[in-house]
Amino acid sequence: MDRPTLLTHAELEEVFRQLPGWSYLNGKLHREYQFKDFVHAFGFLSAAAIASEAMNHHPEWFNVYNRVVVDLATHDAGGITELDVELASKMEQIARKLLA
Repeated sequence: MDRPTLLTHAELEEVFRQLPGWSYLNGKLHREYQFKDFVHAFGFLSAAAIASEAMNHHPEWFNVYNRVVVDLATHDAGGITELDVELASKMEQIARKLLA
């Protein structure tokens, strides 16, 4: 399997247009979610864990009560790749359902 390719600055700018709420922080895609309560935050974590395991691409994340902080980077590539964008997109779909 080929090593994932890092996204260019222009490609990252397009990612941020497509994924509002995501930003660049410390070399990673970064997003903070605030859910209604702990159950909704945990539901997000559970669903996102299943999606990330299916991709074999795992996030760095942190949870306190209703807040979830996510950082995505492809460590093998040393930065942000399409894998991170794909997982971020899946997380957005999951969060939209729980935030509705």
